[in-house]
Amino acid sequence: MIFLFSVLVLLVLVTCLGYFAAPLWLWAVALGGSIVVLGGFGVVAILFGLIVAGLLGVFALAPMRKRFFSQAVMTLLQRMGAAPAISETEKVAIEAGDTWLDKELFSGKINFKKVNNEPWERLSEEEQKFVDTKVAKLCSLVDDWSVYEDRDLPSEVWNYLKQEKFFGMIIPRQYGGLEFSAKLNSEVVAQLTSRSVPLAITVMVPNSLGPAELLLHYGTKEQKEYYLPRLADGREIPCFGLTETGAGSDAGSMQSQGVVFKNDDDGKIYIKLNWQKRYITLGAVATTLGLAVKLTDPDNLLGKGPDLGITCVLVDAKLTGNKTLDQKLRHDPLGVPFYNCPIEGHDVVVSIDNIIGGAEGAGMGWRMLMECLAAGRAISLPAQSTGVTHLVTRLSGAYGELRKQFGISIGQFEGVGEQLAHIGAMSYLMEAMRVFTAGAVDSGRKPAVVSAMAKYLGTEISREVLNKGMDVLGGAGISCGPRNLLGHPYMAAPIGITVEGANILTRSMIIFGQGALRCHPYAAQELFALADQDLDQFDKLFARHLKHVARNKCRAMVHSLTRGHVVLGIPKNLPYKVKRYYQKLAWMSSTFAFWSDVAMGVYGGKLKFKESITGRFADIFNWMYLITCVLRRFEAEGRQNEHLPFVDYAVNYGLTKIQKSFEELFVNLDVPVLSVIIRGPMLWWVRLNSVATPPTDKVKFQIAKALQTPGGMRDHLTSHGLYMPEKDSDHAATLADIDYAFQESYKAKGILRKIRQAIKGGDLPKNKPERSIQAALEKSVISQEEADTLKDVEELRIKAVAVDAFTCKQYKERDMKTPAA
Repeated sequence: MIFLFSVLVLLVLVTCLGYFAAPLWLWAVALGGSIVVLGGFGVVAILFGLIVAGLLGVFALAPMRKRFFSQAVMTLLQRMGAAPAISETEKVAIEAGDTWLDKELFSGKINFKKVNNEPWERLSEEEQKFVDTKVAKLCSLVDDWSVYEDRDLPSEVWNYLKQEKFFGMIIPRQYGGLEFSAKLNSEVVAQLTSRSVPLAITVMVPNSLGPAELLLHYGTKEQKEYYLPRLADGREIPCFGLTETGAGSDAGSMQSQGVVFKNDDDGKIYIKLNWQKRYITLGAVATTLGLAVKLTDPDNLLGKGPDLGITCVLVDAKLTGNKTLDQKLRHDPLGVPFYNCPIEGHDVVVSIDNIIGGAEGAGMGWRMLMECLAAGRAISLPAQSTGVTHLVTRLSGAYGELRKQFGISIGQFEGVGEQLAHIGAMSYLMEAMRVFTAGAVDSGRKPAVVSAMAKYLGTEISREVLNKGMDVLGGAGISCGPRNLLGHPYMAAPIGITVEGANILTRSMIIFGQGALRCHPYAAQELFALADQDLDQFDKLFARHLKHVARNKCRAMVHSLTRGHVVLGIPKNLPYKVKRYYQKLAWMSSTFAFWSDVAMGVYGGKLKFKESITGRFADIFNWMYLITCVLRRFEAEGRQNEHLPFVDYAVNYGLTKIQKSFEELFVNLDVPVLSVIIRGPMLWWVRLNSVATPPTDKVKFQIAKALQTPGGMRDHLTSHGLYMPEKDSDHAATLADIDYAFQESYKAKGILRKIRQAIKGGDLPKNKPERSIQAALEKSVISQEEADTLKDVEELRIKAVAVDAFTCKQYKERDMKTPAA
């Protein structure tokens, strides 16, 4: 009994020392002293205590630790090949951009004060004015159905884009651009998407990864002064060519070539370019082509050796005078009519000055692309995805009220209500992610891992929301025509999934693969120290790494046993539920950090090939970030009670996803000796001690009701990133018309309630209330004014839920610009 008590005391002591990351000398004193005291100061206890204290003391002394421990570990790792071979391309990708809250989540010890001090800002007054005027005007010029029928934006729209400098949103004012913040850039893209996906893509690509951004960061003074004003006002239309038949995400396999040579006639240095690119947005209409090519310098004219590597080059399509530059073709991406094209060039000659950054930029292309991609992923695709999500939210809520089956609005059915609840909660979550992530870019960061998360999560969640929106709309969602506002976004959903890195790759390799090295406090530096055989650096890092693992193991264990109730540093005066969400997030962070280290230690360099494992870690990492965004929004917007159902659904949904991923990890992790324990008692404990349960029906119906109630959270959810056109505009159907019908229908519910009560009381024959208006009027159940209101509302409702139809001839000849009915 005394022995068991002593063991328990030592376990508690070790846990406390690890939890609070005590220094090694304190471990030595505390453990050695405790063993002596618990052993009754006996000879064996004193001897054992001195041995433990001595070993810990030796480990605390760097020279001794390095000689007797670190050197052996370093040698063993090198012989085992445990450290993955890192190519120069991978090293650049790892080092590109910077870290942000991803590092905080990966630490296992989240500083919530720091998280809630991160910027959360809406638009300035000047920015909001631009949205309310210029962006609204642009949206009003576009009839999405006509864009699809004409297979292009109207010339009026192209002219307006250039006139109002929509292609120069990120270009500084000193070069004639608009110099917008990332938040405004994001808001513009979201709002344009809610009107027309081809319009949004046409605007967002020049303001994302491409010539303008590359020139801003890396261009020479002369390049900036020449190109940026022309790009800003639309005299130049840019595109950027990266993807090829054999090289998408694997840029190292690029076949496009540039060869440096000296012209014998003028003695100047030029580049001969040969390329075949595909999936290039705006490629067929671009006048300034940005290209990524592998550059070689056979005669070492630049003094950097023969193989310079990936380089970014500008080609002026107007001035080459070279017929071997081919921009005549375009792809058809699922029928979505934006310019997406193959472009190729053969023996196209440009000056060495056309390298972005001049001759000094030769071989720097991959680094340029990786650093700029971090910012672009954080803005454009998350904004596009959020715009779609807001559109689905606004439309499906209205449709749930307007569409009736069995005499009642379909939104009153629990099955439909579940879909509406998910749509509404994801809309809240997506806006939180959009604003928070764009704010990080505005603060000067280039969050490489978070931007990959935002791109992946935004496109995946919006696709899921679209699917649920289509379920709510039913036949109205699948019948193409001007009245169908979801059909075209639904067709376009897979496109965002594939661009800037296909989502399969982003999830299984980039988010955790890159994140584990970028966000872990020691992993990347350890690998570099191993590669350089730098024992001093490796020793220092490895000792800190072990302390990090011990701390996270102890924190994970304590948080699991207490279900997170002992987590410190939670913001004050929170609603109890929200406080628990902070605690559970901290619990999951420490658990994630510990098991990440286990996986890296067990698999070593082979981990990057265990994509099912890394994908599950990525899912946990993703949802921790999304939960952080939701909590930050709730805090930033004043902890409003109306937000609580949306917070509750989003966080519990995310925690449930995390729970599932941990269970799958424990089933599949192969840890020598310990696998039986992990797949047995540990897995059982994780299931028994689940971090969350799915959102409750009560919460779901609160959200569904909010989406079907005018004003309140319905308006708040869609107050940003959604274009609401003028009612009764020239276009065949607008969101405003449907919204107006919804509001009028909602107002009329009280009148219909009178009729239902009369039917229930036997004063009127059994019938659907809408068909009993005349009888109710005759029996004075309702007034003439009320009867007229119901008839007007019924006409609005029927019009709002109608679907387009075309004559057989129109359909066969694809002359479908104007529906026949």
